[in-house]
Amino acid sequence: MNKVLLIIQREYLTRVRKKSFIVMIFVVPLLILAMGAVIALVAKDSNELGEKQVVKVIDESGQFAGKFKNQRNLEFEYTKQSYAEVKAELLKNENISALQIPADYTKNDAVKISSKKKPGITIIEKVEAEMNNIAMNNGMLKNHIDTAILRSIKSNISLSAVEITETGDKKTSLGANIGVGIACAILIYLALFIYGAQVMRGVIEEKTSRIIEVIISSVKPFQLMLGKIIGVGLVGLTQFSAWIILSVISTKILGHSPSSSGGMMSALAVLQTIPVGKVLFCFIFYFLAGYLLYSALFAAVGSAVDSETETQQFMFPITLPLLFTYMLSVTILFRAPDSPLAVWLSIIPFTSPVAMMLRMPFGPPDWQIYLSMALLVLGFLFTTYIAARIYRVGILMYGKKASYKELVKWFFYKE
Repeated sequence: MNKVLLIIQREYLTRVRKKSFIVMIFVVPLLILAMGAVIALVAKDSNELGEKQVVKVIDESGQFAGKFKNQRNLEFEYTKQSYAEVKAELLKNENISALQIPADYTKNDAVKISSKKKPGITIIEKVEAEMNNIAMNNGMLKNHIDTAILRSIKSNISLSAVEITETGDKKTSLGANIGVGIACAILIYLALFIYGAQVMRGVIEEKTSRIIEVIISSVKPFQLMLGKIIGVGLVGLTQFSAWIILSVISTKILGHSPSSSGGMMSALAVLQTIPVGKVLFCFIFYFLAGYLLYSALFAAVGSAVDSETETQQFMFPITLPLLFTYMLSVTILFRAPDSPLAVWLSIIPFTSPVAMMLRMPFGPPDWQIYLSMALLVLGFLFTTYIAARIYRVGILMYGKKASYKELVKWFFYKE
């Protein structure tokens, strides 16, 4: 046990003393804040066009003439020219488009918009919205429906989600749940890759430099692997703790700033609808347990190869469950966090760290959380046992290209 503690101390202090560790502690929160500001800025202007765009309307139906409304950086210009005449002008100016509206414009793909470069999705959406509004108004007028009365009685209903609990009703924020769930899933996904890869690189470096031969004469291979895994894991936990503390401090500072207090208070009010303590506890658990599970496999891969270029054939099967769950999480699972697919992915050990953290803000049943945690711990013990048997042989193998067949042989080698 003392030898394992010494290895843990060695791995931890070696990485903590590096300048890159200190830099990452302070730089990452700043990068996250900067990224958030950029995303907010991009989202704000995502529906805006860049340079001014002129759309020349060639209306053969006679239903849209003079009815288009100009918008910011988008101007509609009705013309009686033919498309052939307008086409020459399009070739000279990228900011001019031609909108052809035939007499039978209701047919699929009958209406066309042409320009020198491919039209962006924003301009297409804006033109489609304008045409649909005009067509609807024309239809109402044709059927003697007063559009002014229709607009006056048109309602704008929004739903407020409420969660019923034994202690009382609680207002929830779907947007906050989705945001926190996806953020946790992404952080877990990145953390498992980053710190697992550190374990693998450390094993490869010690193996190629032959330092491992000296170390292995004093400790057992399993003790070395376990010490390396725990040491790097503590480094990751230290970084996450520092990021959380810095985030809380920066939030408090911004919350007292007069210029941003309103938006910050609104954000804090939204976050109060989420069980932050429970989510944070589960995040730490799934980070540590998921890291221990995957880092054991990363260590086994590192022991089986002589360079990072040889790791690809072994890395893909290991990382595929994580990648699969991550892709589903940011595209599908957040829309149905209690679906059978989401439930099963949050219980299976190889996918539960990402899937369960996505579901946590939505309040999954406690029995599913406990089952997921228990299976993840069992999965860690199982993978560590397999990885240790491969590691003890592979760590002293040089110059031999490993294959899956070789790994199976190493597993069944006697002590």
